[in-house]
Amino acid sequence: MGTGEWVYSIEYRQTCQIIDVQSLWDEVIYRVWLPIQDTIVRIPASRLKPLDEAVSNTPAHLTYTATAARLADALTHDILLAPIESRVIPLPHQMRALSQAINSHRVRYLLADEVGLGKTIEAGLIMRELKLRGRVKRTLVIAPKGLLTQWVAEMQVHFNEDFKLLIPGDFSAYRKIMAESNIWQSYDQVVCPMDSIKPLEGRRGWSKEQVAAYNQERFEDIIAAGWDLVIVDEAHRLSGSSEEVARYKLGQGLADASPYLLLLSATPHQGKTDAFYRLISLLDTLNFPGIESITKERVKPYVIRTEKRSAIDANGKPLFKPRQTRLIPISWEQRHKEQQLLYEAVTEYARKGYNQAIIEKKNYIGFLMILMQRLITSSTRAIRTTLERRLEILQGSDEQLTLPLTLSEDEWLELDGQEQINAFLATRLVALKNEREEVRLLLNAAKRTESSGPDPKAEALLDWIYKIQQEEGNPELKFLVFTEFVPTQEMLREFFKERGFSVVCLNGSMGMDERKVAQDNFSQKARILISTDAGGEGLNLQFCHVVINYDIPWNPMRLEQRIGRVDRIGQTHPVKAINFVLKGTVEHRVQEVLEEKLAIILKEFGVDKAGDVLDSLQAEQIFDDLYINAIIHPETFDDKIELVVTNVKEQVKSVRESTSILGSQEELNPLEARRLSEHPLPHWIETMTINYLKSHGGVAERKGKTWNLTWPSGEKMNNIVFTLDNAEGFPSARQLTLEDSCIRGVSMNIPPFVSPQPIPCLIFSDISTEIQGFWSLWKVAIQTSNWNRQRIMPLFLHDDGRILYPTARYIWDKMISNVYNVRHYLDGQESQDIFNKLWKTAEKQGRSQYEQLVQEHKEFLTQEINKWEYALTVRRKTIERLGLPQVRAYRLLHLEQEDRERREEINQKSKISPELVPLLLIRVGEKIDG
Repeated sequence: MGTGEWVYSIEYRQTCQIIDVQSLWDEVIYRVWLPIQDTIVRIPASRLKPLDEAVSNTPAHLTYTATAARLADALTHDILLAPIESRVIPLPHQMRALSQAINSHRVRYLLADEVGLGKTIEAGLIMRELKLRGRVKRTLVIAPKGLLTQWVAEMQVHFNEDFKLLIPGDFSAYRKIMAESNIWQSYDQVVCPMDSIKPLEGRRGWSKEQVAAYNQERFEDIIAAGWDLVIVDEAHRLSGSSEEVARYKLGQGLADASPYLLLLSATPHQGKTDAFYRLISLLDTLNFPGIESITKERVKPYVIRTEKRSAIDANGKPLFKPRQTRLIPISWEQRHKEQQLLYEAVTEYARKGYNQAIIEKKNYIGFLMILMQRLITSSTRAIRTTLERRLEILQGSDEQLTLPLTLSEDEWLELDGQEQINAFLATRLVALKNEREEVRLLLNAAKRTESSGPDPKAEALLDWIYKIQQEEGNPELKFLVFTEFVPTQEMLREFFKERGFSVVCLNGSMGMDERKVAQDNFSQKARILISTDAGGEGLNLQFCHVVINYDIPWNPMRLEQRIGRVDRIGQTHPVKAINFVLKGTVEHRVQEVLEEKLAIILKEFGVDKAGDVLDSLQAEQIFDDLYINAIIHPETFDDKIELVVTNVKEQVKSVRESTSILGSQEELNPLEARRLSEHPLPHWIETMTINYLKSHGGVAERKGKTWNLTWPSGEKMNNIVFTLDNAEGFPSARQLTLEDSCIRGVSMNIPPFVSPQPIPCLIFSDISTEIQGFWSLWKVAIQTSNWNRQRIMPLFLHDDGRILYPTARYIWDKMISNVYNVRHYLDGQESQDIFNKLWKTAEKQGRSQYEQLVQEHKEFLTQEINKWEYALTVRRKTIERLGLPQVRAYRLLHLEQEDRERREEINQKSKISPELVPLLLIRVGEKIDG
């Protein structure tokens, strides 16, 4: 074995080329080049074999190589892997989102589909695609508190991905079992709440050291944990009101923490260009160096958006069913006199208490009074239990009273009614004058009322359930009932169980396992699910189509969120939404007028629902103020409602106009999803793996629908499947995909075909005998300092000199199907001559592929240069406006240095080296030309 000769390395299991020979102390050492790793190593002569003794040209090896190359070819042609190897078949707009994201060199996007179009699924598909391509291992999901369990559940159900829900407040328990000082590094896939990790400037009663420790554990450690992909749900909350807001600082940290970033928001542009600029600039500070860079042309490449009116299913039909919404006023009957009197008494207590609190500058007591009003509207049980807790506090000592609320305004608005009342009662608020006696009297009245019989709304709910199930002719019809408060939920559960209904409940205090059990019971057996707003967050209940809002939240956006639990992708029936309100109450008056006014606004602007254009938190304060004014100052209600309507109208108009900056959308193609569902990728992976093991000393044993695999290293894998269909009925089965390191290694490290390696002669039973010639596979690639791209090129050179491209791909399919016989081999000088001839052919035919790769790289560099030059111009103008000459000169000097460094970096990226690698050569047919 001499210099330049190709041999086989037993240790590295591949062909390699000798570049130097050294004899030392009776030992011969070879320096060899390993082409797969593109590295040089020293190997003893005893660990090398001649090619003719070691290289496998068995049918299993040939099929393995052909199939591995086909997988590589699929990746170069941007075949989308995630839809093929996930439990979800994407809808056309989700396919487009995935395709647009993956076809970019940088994956940093704003997913801005309108409400209900499945942005979580889109993000999951992009994550899976990046994982399957080996570009992502560690993923962090940031979401508002109420959406955390939804993320964990949907990633598991749809993508078989396990995410760890990490709550910084629970870290003391983790530290007992975790060795890492940075807990965020303990798991590769994490979901955590947005407001638990934002940095603090300070906190009342805390030292600087305590604040620093807090920020270290939450903000700084999570940023430094080394993420490949960061996903932020409800990302518009990161924009803040200025650059000094903690959520915006969190956004900046997250944007810098990962090369890949997905921001999810249905309402990214609320008519506030400065806030939108702060949000979109997180994706690319170079492209958005200042607010003047917010133009449609610059924004469009970073935004993926679909509007509901254009969304279609896989058959090209509109995605959403029509919706029927009815406001049902519930009358007070004579038997409900006690309830009516209690409502009026509590309303007066709330009105007087609120006014007194404002006079005494105890605004937090005013908020509590307003909550009391919402409680009495909900149920007698809700007000009675809260009055009991309030009286207990008021009877305590003064030293126990008045602890500060530690929630920010945004955090407070995100809580549902039950969570707000819990937060208030936990602070043990100081009493108003004479409040203790007033609460005692109200509590006695509530107890009398509760014992007098069911609430009027409970009786009406029972009547409507019977009525709707009769209308639909379905005695097993399911109903989703929403209430704001847990005591009302408990009362309704008892009420319906006593009447023979199967009932389950969901609320914000329940853990993930409890929630899953409740949802499963509702989908299988239970007729009625009673949920609070916090309990309902993240639910997907398309199997139910009737929603009854037992009490109506003041914010119409929250009502939309409730109905959205059933009015979503996959719903097969028109949705019925029934909204209860007590007739003649303040709430009835507001709801009746508000519903009419909002309908006019939405019709004027062509919007289906206000929630499609207005963010829930943005609307919260507007509608809270309206209801409070109606309770406290009913005489001014008409003027107030007109102000609110004007405000909402201006906001909707502003949002609709500003949303145009997000760009128009192309027509959706319903065929792509169906085509991908039939893609043979999992079959290719199975064929490649089994044939690799057969040809490399491993073992593959089929056990029904599963495989037991033994790898050449000795590692064993049992109960293996390659498609999710085969996993059904086998709970312990493990699916092997391109995401697994062993499969990626087998598919990516294809050994090259080297001369004078023997060329196998194959006979195909279903290929015409007129097809005589040489078939070969080649990798055409370019390499730069940071950007390597390739194409896989099949060639068929007929004995008559023709290059037949369709025949080349046809033979490739037959190689994967393993429908051929190896007759004999061509070796020696004959093999060398054929190899040289095919090399010249491949060099000529591959030039166009190489030039296409070069052109793609040049286009990428041009985008980089244009983006940098735009940012450079904007930054230079900003610096030149500075007042102090010395500061201006200093910053311009640093900008020039940064410019030189950036241009040198781009220059290095422009240096390209071509690569042509033979992967497989075979003879097709018996004859050889000449």
